[in-house]
Amino acid sequence: MTRMIKDWFKKHFSDPQVVILSGLLLTGLIVVLFAGNHLVPVIASAIIAYVLDGIIHRLRKIGIPRMVAVIAVFSLFFLVLLTLLFGLLPILIRQATQLLQEVPAMLTEGQRLILTLPEHYPAFLSEAEIETVLNQIRREAINFADSMLRQTLSSVVGIITLVVYIVLMPLLVFFFLKDKGLILSWARRYLPQERGLAARVWQGVDAQLGRFIRGKFWEILVVWLVAYLTFLFMGLNFSVLLGFLVGISVLVPYIGAAVMTFPVALVAFFQFGWSGELAWIVIAYCVIQVLDGNVLVPLLFSEMINLHPIAIIVAVLFFGGIWGFWGVFFAIPLAILIRDVINAWPRKDGVNAVKADSGASEA
Repeated sequence: MTRMIKDWFKKHFSDPQVVILSGLLLTGLIVVLFAGNHLVPVIASAIIAYVLDGIIHRLRKIGIPRMVAVIAVFSLFFLVLLTLLFGLLPILIRQATQLLQEVPAMLTEGQRLILTLPEHYPAFLSEAEIETVLNQIRREAINFADSMLRQTLSSVVGIITLVVYIVLMPLLVFFFLKDKGLILSWARRYLPQERGLAARVWQGVDAQLGRFIRGKFWEILVVWLVAYLTFLFMGLNFSVLLGFLVGISVLVPYIGAAVMTFPVALVAFFQFGWSGELAWIVIAYCVIQVLDGNVLVPLLFSEMINLHPIAIIVAVLFFGGIWGFWGVFFAIPLAILIRDVINAWPRKDGVNAVKADSGASEA
């Protein structure tokens, strides 16, 4: 057994490039596991700067100096941030508050409808079974109310944290953009000289990750606006909030679309009841999801991600189970990283072996 383990390590880790890549991946994993919660503003700012740097790169191609491009792009980003904070966020908070205030009435109406089920379907449901279901709903409602109360009591701390993030993140984004060269030069001083395999993996991830993030941004924006305008046209309450949630749900492929079906259908049901309006809203929502999956996604992403739907769902479930919301948010980028590491890993026949030479790209 010991010999098998030694042979396995010798086979897979005899190349110094593999050891360097493994060390860098392990270091990144340790940082995320033990310091990720404390570095959320830094990580989020780095991601935003990474996306904005693509726009700066395009502006530099047409002859605009980098500092001028940085100021222009950052000013646009800051303007969008202010619009979201003072234009969209108050509307979302107001509609979310109104929706929570209507939850008791929705529960009462739902209880009334459930109590009528034994009369219509006596062969399938009994009063005892219905009472069991109602007791469970009451317990969940009490737990939900307690949770909301605890969140309200801790909201002062949350507001202070949010204010700190709002102040810190724009500053971090600006300095990440302004001093990109200095930061990368500083980081390279602490990296091994021969890192051709790590550079190859990064080049593959960088090429797809940038397009993926920008594509997701446009997908969220388009789905959000289309859903909002559709719900507004059909007279659905909380159209801004529901449209926003439908747009955000595209971050979680397949699962997000399925999960958002329930709040959209429930709000429509309690507003219109069993009517044609309910059916049309559900049909419209399904049409939006079909167009997103079969028209918008292929148009924005084509085959650049090249991940099987099973791999995407497994990544969402796995990383979401480990890191919660942030795991779901980064599931596909992490899956892309794992795929590129596997593709670049040296094999026994040497097909993917990367030798360090003077022509190797810098990570």
